[in-house]
Amino acid sequence: MLYLVATPIGNLGDLSPRAVETLEAADVIYCEDTRHTGILLQHFGIKKPTRSLHTHNERERTEEVIAALKEGKTVAYVSDAGMPGVSDPGAMLVDACAKQGLPCTVIPGASAVLMSAVLSGLPAQPFTFVGFLPREAKPRREALDAIAPIRHQVILYESPHRVQATLKDLLDRFGDGPAAVLRELTKKFETVVRGTLSELIERFSEEPKGECVIAFVPGRKAENPAPDLDELLFELLKTESLKDAAAIAAERSGLSKKETYRRALELKGSRRPEG
Repeated sequence: MLYLVATPIGNLGDLSPRAVETLEAADVIYCEDTRHTGILLQHFGIKKPTRSLHTHNERERTEEVIAALKEGKTVAYVSDAGMPGVSDPGAMLVDACAKQGLPCTVIPGASAVLMSAVLSGLPAQPFTFVGFLPREAKPRREALDAIAPIRHQVILYESPHRVQATLKDLLDRFGDGPAAVLRELTKKFETVVRGTLSELIERFSEEPKGECVIAFVPGRKAENPAPDLDELLFELLKTESLKDAAAIAAERSGLSKKETYRRALELKGSRRPEG
């Protein structure tokens, strides 16, 4: 049997008795980082051989695991923290077992995704988890475009030094909707900051410490992307002051007043394009 075992995301007390029993019974424990897992095993007095299985050797090690299972061995797999297969290796193992007709199961436990869905304060049913956004510009835009039709809570992971930049990207793409930044979940300095995206951008002007999760609900801007803004502002500027036109445009488009005012200022005095 292959066991995918969820491990603590910060608080070692979250490792269940069933998880401890499973790790103690395993013939070998495959892990994302043997050093990281070694600390966990030492804490619980578990002495078992470990082997690495991470993103860069996942295919090779999966073949090893399948071979061990066919020999009748009990194999456990743990990622560094949380549930294997969720933004961590693990899915390939399950797929390989399914194709080979070999038994596998999950030992449930801590999950940053589920904890954030509830603790964010946003409606948790339904929610969409997207993991880490790509860092490269084009794949990142494509990922944000894929989120655009969603009208419920979206959860993503982000490194501390990129939190503010990602919040700005979300504001620019989706408008100023409700959001939360959750950091150091289950740890001593666990923090949840709730507000709008613009408020969170100000709050995280300085880089936070620890692992971070961002939860948000895409705003109305996803329905009415930026190209419609110029058309709206041209109409409003016919009868409204610059300030009022920007305020009305912000309300109708879901954009920030600062953004609509800046664009209204650029358009004021220019000619509306024909057609």
